[in-house]
Amino acid sequence: MKKTIALILALVMLLALCACGAKKEEAPANPYNLVTPGKLTVATSPDFAPYEFYSIDDSGNYTLAGFDMALAAYIADYLGLELEVVPMDFDGTLTELAAKSVDLSIAGYSPDPERMDKMDFSDIYYSGGQSFCCTQANKDKFKSLEDTNKAELSIGAQNGSIQMDLANENSPEADIVALQKVTDIIAELIAGTLDGAYIETAVAETYAKNYPELCVVLPVPYEAEGSAVGVSKGNAALLEGVNKAIAEALSSGKMDEFVAEANEKASGNILEGLLEDK
Repeated sequence: MKKTIALILALVMLLALCACGAKKEEAPANPYNLVTPGKLTVATSPDFAPYEFYSIDDSGNYTLAGFDMALAAYIADYLGLELEVVPMDFDGTLTELAAKSVDLSIAGYSPDPERMDKMDFSDIYYSGGQSFCCTQANKDKFKSLEDTNKAELSIGAQNGSIQMDLANENSPEADIVALQKVTDIIAELIAGTLDGAYIETAVAETYAKNYPELCVVLPVPYEAEGSAVGVSKGNAALLEGVNKAIAEALSSGKMDEFVAEANEKASGNILEGLLEDK
């Protein structure tokens, strides 16, 4: 009798173990193939207000802000994930995403076809534009983009960016100066070291508000106007999830709220660049 009871108990335990095993197979621990299960790791370059920057409160505390950062938090929440944002230089966001060291990069990317071998792009979440900027003192020099294409001019653009491509396309005769941060470009414009620069329109307009000596002088044609999230190459599940989150943010009006709030914060006390560089 004791042997019979023991055998029955053993069978019950075996069935329970099999059931547990089957349950684990139905609910994979890492459905989005993330770098760290349960955590959405996002690279950004916080020198691009109103997209991403540091907002400084009255107590001197620094908080990552901008509509890209609001969207990153929204995507993570939509997917039921913890968010980890990793600030770095813009070049680094491209390199780390290509190396699959991060899951996403959200840094005002335009969906450049030349980058598609290194990453996938989400649907467009914000439609912007590109501009040529200079100081108020120089604005009469630039009536058209042809005026930017002169050998005696120094023209700035962020290294590795769409704006660098536009500078080389529209101002090939000028001295094209590649700088790591948009803040460096602004500083050089104000100092008079640069005659002009190519900057994303929303970013340029924010700087013009904060620095009255600057102006957005010319629109720059660009076929793929708009911003997309960079997604780790080949991660179809994550790309699908990100696109669903973006669609919801757009249809619900949340993205408009993110942009409005970012523009308001960008006109206040902010830091653009990495904290270690301040």
